Parts: sequence; structure tokens; C-alpha cells
Amino acid sequence: MQVSTPRTLQLALFCWVALQAAAPAVAAPAGPVPQGCTGLLQQNFLRLQDEKPQSLCQYSGKVVVVVNTASFCGFTPQYKGLEELYAKYRDKGLVVLGFPSNDFSQETGSNKEIADFCENTFGVKFPMFTKTSVTGKDANPLFKQLAAKTGTTPRWNFYKYVIARDGNSVTGFNSMADPASRSFIQEIEKQLAVQTQ
Repeated sequence: MQVSTPRTLQLALFCWVALQAAAPAVAAPAGPVPQGCTGLLQQNFLRLQDEKPQSLCQYSGKVVVVVNTASFCGFTPQYKGLEELYAKYRDKGLVVLGFPSNDFSQETGSNKEIADFCENTFGVKFPMFTKTSVTGKDANPLFKQLAAKTGTTPRWNFYKYVIARDGNSVTGFNSMADPASRSFIQEIEKQLAVQTQ
């Protein structure tokens, strides 16, 4: 049996602290999953404005639009369309969830800077989460699952996934699909028309 020296323990503790600091801002699911929470929504993320953990289970039974966002992108004006979409359909069961990402080098600000930009520039009221990775091996668990279900990953900012009320069925829309585009609205309205048991 190998005996740990104080120096070895100190090094191990240092490595553990460094790993925690480098970990992405995504909290693992805590405790039992609420009844009725299924599929892709069984996870927690930190809210952009205050970094408090939020369970995506609170959106169970809703049609969920998941979008990776950035503040300095040609598609950034889509924030306005996403907010209008959210305002128009939220009473019918739609929620838009924004995930800022610097995967395409167009979101360099801090979480506070991103929150201020979204609110002050576009009046964003839909839920936003802390900056995260959405592509590759470092992608957060939600985006990994969305990619697995649709066979597509975001190739740029403002890629959109529409999750059905069942929390499992997903349709992807590329960055060129404006939130006001006919095909995107048709998919939203189609999913909103479906009522869960």
C-alpha cells in the first residue's frame, strides 16, 4: 500500500481546486428528478444574471427553443426576433432558452457584460444561462444530447433547436433561419398545438 506524504496530499488538493475552477459553468442534476420531467430537460444550468442554479425541469410540458447566442455576430439582431417570439407565444406554452457561447470567438465578455448587453440592447426577457461551450468534446450536456438526437451541431451562433412538449423530440434550424421565418414559426405552432397527456 502506498503511503501519501503531506507533499503528495498538498499537490492532489491543488490539482482538485484547479480542476474545479476550470470546470464549465454547468451544474449536475441535484437530487431526484421532479415527476413529469423527462428527456432533455433533466439537468441544471446557472442563470446568466446571478449564476444561481436553475433546473430545466421547470419547463416540462412546454415547447422549448434552445439557441446558442453571441454578442458580436452578424446574427446578433436575432435576439430581437427571439424576444418577440417569446412574448407572442409564451402564454401558449413556449419558452426560449439562450446559451451564450464563445465557441466561434464572438462572445468574449463576462456573464455580467453579456446580461447587460442582452437587456439594454434588445430587451431580452427570455431565460439566459451562463457562457458555455456548445460544440465539440467540451459542449455542455444539453447540446451534446441535442446533437445526438438531431445529428447536427451548431456550426455558428444562433443555431436553434425546437424541443417538443414531450421533452424528447427535437428539430434543428441553422443560424440562417430567422426567428420570424415561415418554416420556424410553422414548427413552433405545430408543436404548441400538441398537448401532452
